[in-house]
Amino acid sequence: MAEKRDYYEVLGVSKDADEAAIKKAYRVLAKKYHPDANPGDEAAAEKFKEASEAYAVLSDPQKRQQYDQFGHAAFDGGAGGGGFGGFDFSGADMGDIFGDIFGDIFGGGSRRGRASNGPMRGANVRSAVRITFEEAVFGCEKEIEINYKEECKSCRGSGAKAGTSPVTCSKCNGKGKITYIQQSFFGQVQNVQSCPDCGGTGKVIKEKCPDCYGTGYKATRKKFKVSIPAGIDNGQSVRLAGAGEPGRNGGERGDLLVEAVVSQHPIFKRQDTSIFSTVPISFAKAALGGPIRIKTVDGEVEYEVKAGTQTDTKVRLKGKGVPSLRNRNLRGDHYVTLVVQVPERMNEAQKEALRKYDEAMTGVYPEHERTKKKGLFK
Repeated sequence: MAEKRDYYEVLGVSKDADEAAIKKAYRVLAKKYHPDANPGDEAAAEKFKEASEAYAVLSDPQKRQQYDQFGHAAFDGGAGGGGFGGFDFSGADMGDIFGDIFGDIFGGGSRRGRASNGPMRGANVRSAVRITFEEAVFGCEKEIEINYKEECKSCRGSGAKAGTSPVTCSKCNGKGKITYIQQSFFGQVQNVQSCPDCGGTGKVIKEKCPDCYGTGYKATRKKFKVSIPAGIDNGQSVRLAGAGEPGRNGGERGDLLVEAVVSQHPIFKRQDTSIFSTVPISFAKAALGGPIRIKTVDGEVEYEVKAGTQTDTKVRLKGKGVPSLRNRNLRGDHYVTLVVQVPERMNEAQKEALRKYDEAMTGVYPEHERTKKKGLFK
């Protein structure tokens, strides 16, 4: 008989791998070598069996501890059941160990089941609204219109014709779920699924409401007012509680999530609560200094340029940025990059004035610096 491989080696994980890593590794191997995906392939069946044996041990903290201490000898001559190496993997044990994984991979359910005829919350509905850059900064009110499921007035949401009521489903006896016992590679596995007759509600409508065709709801168009908070950013959503899909079996409605789509601004850029822009200034203003007007989301403000300002100088306008969503009393800043403009076209008088300026600067700069300066005014 061939010697068993190390379980960690089988799954391709390290000995300090956590539960998530072990489960992920087994999922890959189970999907690759499962007998249903490889009919008649004995080699794949053996690899699947080997991987399943390794996962059954390493996914159980107690068995893993025994294996780490004693190796394969920990399970030799044990319970002697019809499973791997002396412990039992048949029946319900297999459902507990592998049910969720096989359900995720092949679409089945585990023995613990997910179907229920209890109250279930409705699904969320998503919509979007376009707003301007300024509306995102200061907040606004918007109105949107969506498809909405209104409770049917004829049957009051029951889906049954007036004068009748839904009856208990005979297939699942009102439980909303059906338990199937399947014979698998490892033995019997219990598979719990939603009842196909009642859709998991536990009730069947014999005579459907003619107005809503048994759904309990009628589709309509409904308008909602949405308060966009100051400081919202592109892609963030506003939640309107209870404006989503209706729930089942008395469950509450889901929510309406309205995503803000913020239009780009021709001048301003945003990062978190900061605003950025670029302002051109003349060479004379940069050299001599003086007041300039800077556009902000609050309107124009006056700023005093310092004499000798160099191009790409950055200045901060405190409190002229975006309000914080977390704290309404806090507001970001506006950062401005001052760019010195070099004239591209000049008349003869302007050129002569610059030549005189260049001559006047003789002796102020070293010769190599003067050469660089002249290059600006060719």
